[in-house]
Amino acid sequence: MKDQISRRNFVGRTIGLSAGAVMIPAISALADQARGNGITPLIITSHSNQTGQNAMEAGWEILAGGGSAVDAVEKAANIIEVDPEDTSVGYGGLPNERGVVQLDSSFMDGKTYSAGAVGCLENIKTPASVARLVMQHTDHVLLVGVGALEFARAWGFREEDLLTEKARKIWLRWKEELSPSDDWGVPEHLQNLMKKEAYWHDFPDIEHHYGTTNVLAIDKNGDIAGCTTTSGLSFKLNGRVGDSPIIGAGLYVDNEVGAAGATGRGEDVIKSCASYYMVLKMKEGRSPQQACEDALHMIIDRYKKVNPGFYPSEKFVAINKSGEIGCATMKGKGIPQMSVRTVNGYLRHDGAIAYPDK
Repeated sequence: MKDQISRRNFVGRTIGLSAGAVMIPAISALADQARGNGITPLIITSHSNQTGQNAMEAGWEILAGGGSAVDAVEKAANIIEVDPEDTSVGYGGLPNERGVVQLDSSFMDGKTYSAGAVGCLENIKTPASVARLVMQHTDHVLLVGVGALEFARAWGFREEDLLTEKARKIWLRWKEELSPSDDWGVPEHLQNLMKKEAYWHDFPDIEHHYGTTNVLAIDKNGDIAGCTTTSGLSFKLNGRVGDSPIIGAGLYVDNEVGAAGATGRGEDVIKSCASYYMVLKMKEGRSPQQACEDALHMIIDRYKKVNPGFYPSEKFVAINKSGEIGCATMKGKGIPQMSVRTVNGYLRHDGAIAYPDK
């Protein structure tokens, strides 16, 4: 089923795709086996654009062939990371304030309770793959900066310039708008003749200022894996690390419960350990959708006494062992979406806004 579908009320199990949760017959031997085991193989990503759909199809190909959730998650994440048109992750990601693309990524395998991550990694297109190797071939969880790059080189990763012309132009425009008193921008004598506009208006195809994607999957054996990968906050300070490479913040997986991932302003997610919190809520019996919304409310509760009007730009996704899914965001202009792939095909799923505008 290749058609893109968006259903506001798709909050039940992923095998019920039509109104009223009509059951669609299984179309493969894998589905028969999985249903017999009470398992619903699936893969999701917080990316809801065409690249997200391509990633889901690539990951599902592995799951449909009986492959592991770890392999499916890595393959799907790589599809997004190498897309030069995607300004949120990997190659083509928006750079830091110096014009350097620094990438963060984490990986977690629920089956082995292993985790790996890299932070401030430069010149490597696929940080998710490096994070997986940290998980599987070291006794560490997090490598950063030059150490992460040296590790990647040791495994044969080729260094490349990650700053595309598209990202470079966006960065240069940001520098022009940075301050009215610096020397970036048009000559002073022409400034009053130009209509100043935010650089986002000149680059309407930019989808993400915070720039992150999560990929979560369950395989036919019921094993769960997840990855969060990002180019981080656009124009961040050199060396800034967000929530994405921090286990428990940007990603958490519990093979007996489910998995959760975060996108948005990483500073808030780090302070709240949001992904771990979502998995704990699911362990208590909350659905993935409820857990996503619970985490958003928890963050706002922390800020109420400091700044009651502050709503950081978070988006959370989650899955549980039963194959239920969830997606939620803070106040926003539109309904949050994510991409889902199951035996019944591809679905663009509508989540919920935790704090709808009044």
